[in-house]
Amino acid sequence: MIIRKEETGPTWRELLNQGTEQLLAAGIDEAGLDAWYLLSEAFGIDRVHYYMEQEKPVREERLLKGLGRYREMLTKRASRIPLQQILGNASFMGLTFSVNEHVLIPRQDTEVLAEQVLTDYRGRDITVLDVCTGSGCIAISLAVLGKYRIVCGTDISREALAVANRNARNLFLGQKRVLKGTADHVSDSPWRTDFSVMTEKEERSLVLAESDMFGGIPEGDRFDVIVSNPPYIVSDVIGTLAPEVRDHEPRIALDGSKDGLLFYRILAGEGREHLVSGGRMYLEIGYDQGEAVRKLLLEHGFKNIEVLQDLAGLDRVVRAEYSGNS
Repeated sequence: MIIRKEETGPTWRELLNQGTEQLLAAGIDEAGLDAWYLLSEAFGIDRVHYYMEQEKPVREERLLKGLGRYREMLTKRASRIPLQQILGNASFMGLTFSVNEHVLIPRQDTEVLAEQVLTDYRGRDITVLDVCTGSGCIAISLAVLGKYRIVCGTDISREALAVANRNARNLFLGQKRVLKGTADHVSDSPWRTDFSVMTEKEERSLVLAESDMFGGIPEGDRFDVIVSNPPYIVSDVIGTLAPEVRDHEPRIALDGSKDGLLFYRILAGEGREHLVSGGRMYLEIGYDQGEAVRKLLLEHGFKNIEVLQDLAGLDRVVRAEYSGNS
């Protein structure tokens, strides 16, 4: 007769409560939710099994395997390192993107921009340029979900492009119903990699390239759509942001200069040279920048300018059309 050793360690509920209390003490707003994600990651437990076993002691072998990691991740989160950086990924447009300290964490607000492009160009065979691509979340989402012919994502940061490169390999090359996928590293300086997928119906391309705004885009290259989530936070405001943003996300992806409009001036002034006639530009903005960005675009010959709101009713995206090129 085999007698099972009675487990005497903490229960799953106690582990989660301990994590929640630690994060609450550190001032984390969504302490319970963050503690759950860390518990799930450390121990590999899902919601269903947690609810079934929450009052049961965690088995000794599983406790030994996961407790150290759980405590380490809690300590990081308590020091205000963003949850997504600890987990190494973030969800955007239903896709899971790798993230680290070199890229802005994809946010739900930015989905407004991607969703608007997908709505406006559903089923269309277009070319798209994403300036300040960061993790590649906008460019890759449009390439995967919109199935557009060519999508190009550019960034000045090679560290960010390394993250985007990883996401492109996982998400673009890893799409369903792809018969053949290739990645061709074209150049180290400036950095560039071309991705291509072939299905039964078509061949589509994704390009990731190093560029300081439009500086690396060849003269004469024009796109149907230009999108961008540029740095737009006023320099003096950055010090007032939450520690997760202020101390752990790249300042280069946040700082929009003294008035927050530096990169919109470049996008309005130089972007028009890279749009086909009738092409559109979609820009994410801060909640209080709609009128200023609208005026900039108007001054540079754009028309049909609209400020679109996010789910909270705040100004979030400016859409504009340019008809000056032929």
